[in-house]
Amino acid sequence: MAGRLPMAESSGELTARIKRAAESLGFRRAAVCRASSPERLEQFHTWLDAGYAGEMHYLANRREAYAHPRHVLDEAQSIVMLLFDYDTSPARPPGPQDGQVSRYAWGEQDYHDLVHPLLKQLVAMVSDWAPEASARGVIDTAPLLERDFAQQAGLGWIGKNTLLLDKGAGSLFFLAALLVDVALEYDEPFAADHCGQCTACLDACPTDAFVAPYVLDARRCISYLTIELRGPIPLELRSGVGQWLFGCDVCQDVCPWNRRASADAAPELLARADLNPCELSELFALTEEQFRNRFRRSPLWRPRRRGLLRNAAIVLGNQRDPAALPSLLLGLADDEPLVRGASAWALGEIGGAAAREALQARLPLEPDAEVLTEIRGALEDCQDGCS
Repeated sequence: MAGRLPMAESSGELTARIKRAAESLGFRRAAVCRASSPERLEQFHTWLDAGYAGEMHYLANRREAYAHPRHVLDEAQSIVMLLFDYDTSPARPPGPQDGQVSRYAWGEQDYHDLVHPLLKQLVAMVSDWAPEASARGVIDTAPLLERDFAQQAGLGWIGKNTLLLDKGAGSLFFLAALLVDVALEYDEPFAADHCGQCTACLDACPTDAFVAPYVLDARRCISYLTIELRGPIPLELRSGVGQWLFGCDVCQDVCPWNRRASADAAPELLARADLNPCELSELFALTEEQFRNRFRRSPLWRPRRRGLLRNAAIVLGNQRDPAALPSLLLGLADDEPLVRGASAWALGEIGGAAAREALQARLPLEPDAEVLTEIRGALEDCQDGCS
């Protein structure tokens, strides 16, 4: 049975308290919508059925749970949608052997570890104000179509790049949600679409990941390729990765609404000098333990060492700088086949006698069939430059 508010606490009073508390905890905005079946549920199912989720099988595995917020909180009646800013300062241009990191991951701390405790405080406050109510706070790990509910709560509109856009903050924020099993005072949905005729995000995507406006094929998205994908990055998409080591901000950087975005980001999310951008050569010398110590509390931990070194090798291959050869030679001898394969490809892109000699020396030693294919392909690619 859903919670009931004590007579002294009206839905309007509780709603106002929650919003004030959220802002005092550091959330930019808080707005409320009804906990109901999301309006874009059918589009989500169509997107899944088209295979656009790639290897993010957790989405399809929880397909039915997205049908209603009660699968996140029993008898949920209201959702408080919350915006939490991250760093909007300009990215420093990457130099030779540098990799770009998406700005949301520049800080000392993973945003989940920062926001979850704030949500727990908010839940505790709700329990104090309405003891009969149940509440749960989540940030992008529960089966909840957050952007859909954020629009229903009036926080903004979903842009052609599939991100929620707010007139003041653009799209440079995290979305969190507080679900409660009592009726609150609901805000008006955001009805307008202020993207207009602009197609900047669609035109700028280096890997043509947008099938159509408002439809993203994640399998081609650089953020997916560098974070979610566990295997080799498809050959035809590697050049499009450019200098992105982790994530991608291209569709946000070109968005006119982000030109006016400003943020009061938490100190834990402000840019670390070594992540804006990231020097790549030193990554190949890190042991598993050293990698853990450096990135364990950062979003860069998600792809683990093997995934991040795969990305680093792809970036170095795209840069075609012979100065990267020592790092890639370490990668070619790495314990992880994923790293060896990407390093072999990068050596082929750089070319030259030293690269060819290293690839030929590795060929009879390599036990992994996929890496052997990468080495043979790299030798063919650098044939002209090594003659």
